[in-house]
Amino acid sequence: MLKYELLPEQLIHEGTLKPEAFFEPQLITEAAILGTHDQTYWTKLKSLSLSRVEERRTGFPLSKELIERERFIMQGTIDCALFALENRISMNIAGGTHHSFTNRGEGFCLLNDIALAANHLTRNGLSKQVLVVDLDVHQGNGTAEIFRHRPDVFTLSMHGAKNYPMHKEVSDLDIEVPDGIQDAAYLKLLDFNLKQTIDQIQPDFIFFQCGVDVLSTDKLGRLGLSLEGCKQRDFLVMKACYENEIPLAAAMGGGYSEDIRQIIEAHANTFRLAQELYF
Repeated sequence: MLKYELLPEQLIHEGTLKPEAFFEPQLITEAAILGTHDQTYWTKLKSLSLSRVEERRTGFPLSKELIERERFIMQGTIDCALFALENRISMNIAGGTHHSFTNRGEGFCLLNDIALAANHLTRNGLSKQVLVVDLDVHQGNGTAEIFRHRPDVFTLSMHGAKNYPMHKEVSDLDIEVPDGIQDAAYLKLLDFNLKQTIDQIQPDFIFFQCGVDVLSTDKLGRLGLSLEGCKQRDFLVMKACYENEIPLAAAMGGGYSEDIRQIIEAHANTFRLAQELYF
């Protein structure tokens, strides 16, 4: 998508970030992928041999270039997690591929970057209790399925009740919000549940899926948040991490407003907040 090119350009142009603040990941290894995803699924994916039904479900026409791009994104979120351990916060311009299950892809998601990164931390003794805060307008159904029997990874998904997917998985905490919800009601609900969850599970690492398809202008969303409301949403999450000294890795997730300037501005706000709060 064009936003992946425009967002870093905007952040550098306005002086929020310098070029040296960015990193370029390498390809994720197959071993790392197979620590989360099913062998049969990965074999079919990399050999471009998904069935027509399976391919349609992903939303993409498969190609070697697409699979390679996905592998870079996956490693990007793992790298973000490691940088966050060093610097308290790190961000992936892409990522947030939360509709990818253990054994299948859906909704423009082939592999699940947050799941891969969370598994990297827990299996290498870098985190004992991960919290996934997924605030994309769509439920993080793939992430919920991957971690459904994992007490060391708590999944919180706050999403539109009537948005895709129609069949929801069961996260550790699902907060379904009604169509057209406005800033004040949304932020109050998030603030209460986020604080309660952090107090309850005491995470030592947080992944934040901060899709901007919660905006009222989004073509695929059904919510009513303003640009300022979306910014305040991100502030609540970052402030909670900052005050509780919990490392935070963020992945940008979705955003489908007709005017790409709305998408870039909303995503740029996330990076601006991180700079203001942490640096």
